[in-house]
Amino acid sequence: MENIEAFNNHLPVKVRFGEGRALALPDVVAECGATKVFLMVDEGIEKFNQAAKACMDNLVAAPGITVTTFEKPAGEPTIDMVDDATKALVASGAQAIVALGGGSIIDTAKAARLCAQLGISFREFQSRKPEYPIPTIALIAMPTSAGTGSEVSGGSVISDPAAGRKAGIANGNLRAQVAIVDPVLTYSMPPSMTANTGIDALAQAIAGIIAKCSTPIGDAIGYEAIRMMTPALVGAYKDGNDKAARAGMAAGSMMAGLTMNISDCTAEHSLGQAIGGLKHVPHGLTIGLVLVETLTREAKVVPAKMERVADAMGVPDDGSKDGSRAVKAVRKILADLNFPVLSSLGFVEADIDNLANIALEDFFITQAPTPWSKAEVVEAFMAALKLENRVA
Repeated sequence: MENIEAFNNHLPVKVRFGEGRALALPDVVAECGATKVFLMVDEGIEKFNQAAKACMDNLVAAPGITVTTFEKPAGEPTIDMVDDATKALVASGAQAIVALGGGSIIDTAKAARLCAQLGISFREFQSRKPEYPIPTIALIAMPTSAGTGSEVSGGSVISDPAAGRKAGIANGNLRAQVAIVDPVLTYSMPPSMTANTGIDALAQAIAGIIAKCSTPIGDAIGYEAIRMMTPALVGAYKDGNDKAARAGMAAGSMMAGLTMNISDCTAEHSLGQAIGGLKHVPHGLTIGLVLVETLTREAKVVPAKMERVADAMGVPDDGSKDGSRAVKAVRKILADLNFPVLSSLGFVEADIDNLANIALEDFFITQAPTPWSKAEVVEAFMAALKLENRVA
């Protein structure tokens, strides 16, 4: 019997899950006591996501609510995007923010709300002692992807293209007040986006379990998230209109976000964000490029936890007891998703040392079950670089 260490737990985000829940947005806005809403969406979302368009139209038509719409340009959120959103938010005089989009929209909304309340730019926030006041503006998060779990987390990752880095901020006061998780909003995701965001969600659920700061509550949620997402991810990738698969991913990714928020991410995110800071490609893609390689290392240091991950994935017991079942299962999922390999981004062996240094400066790697050496980081990157294609 293992000893249970002391831990804290606080999950204040109200979650409304289910098909059609997005259309109840005006009611949620009213519950927040708001009459002026700052609606943040992905640029052109009404053209490629009819469910999101219906939600937007429903909000605009709601009596007693004034809506200011802000469209974020495509791509990972940058400092400039946050500053633009901050200025527009202040000018709107809104009492509530609705972030309707992928994790990048929700992350941008968190950072913009913070900067607006402090009356500063994001760079100014970075240059001084961090301050996270209790929000005066409600945030309603409505994910159109099933990946980051940002709708329930207290984190936000903002890119600094000039520095080739990603800046992560985290605090409980960054969390949304309400998360409306409607699987229908995710149906429009193309297969590549389904794969990228989904593998990020799976990685977060696993990371939250193996992290040194894991807790029994986070583990319980994480194992169930893994159980749900293992079949759902490939199912949603193959058929974007598969209701059960989309629902499994929407719920599973939200739960993975809870697990990650209770615990933390680990090395896979540090190595992935090193890639993303240099190449400016989707966040989930970067995580998948190094997931097998980082989990291979973690299986050596926490085999018992990785064995339980394998059980949650439904992998038959082969008697190995070394966590390799989980690694093999993740490798097969990546192959089934036709996931790219690291070399496809143009990296060469000469880039590995710099990537390793960037990864080692990141916070998440400090939450790994045991400390990573630079040699281990280099080994993981090299293993990923040598892959020519994905095989099960």
